[in-house]
Amino acid sequence: MELYTPVLALAALAALFAVGSIITSMVVGPSRYNRAKVDSYECGIEPTPQPVGGGRFPVKYYITAMLFIVFDIEIIFLYPWAVNFDAMAVFGLVEMVLFIATVFIAYTYVWRRGGLEWD
Repeated sequence: MELYTPVLALAALAALFAVGSIITSMVVGPSRYNRAKVDSYECGIEPTPQPVGGGRFPVKYYITAMLFIVFDIEIIFLYPWAVNFDAMAVFGLVEMVLFIATVFIAYTYVWRRGGLEWD
């Protein structure tokens, strides 16, 4: 159990910091609520009233965010390859070239289809 004592102490400190931050913001922060404060806010875009039965919803922001996540996760796969580059030799190099080519083809496809345009 003595090996886990620093980990448990750090977890307790993190929990104490989180709870303390919430309590401090409730005590110190202003509590004046108005319509603009409780209204939904999405990346600076003014929310527009939606029809009762649904309707079209602009998803450009979400598509861009998902593309970022996909390419970011793909790039994360480069780290283990960089760490074990010497152990994998030519096989690892060929596999990584194929992987990067696939990522580049996907990026080019998204770029040509206009997925990175913000207009």
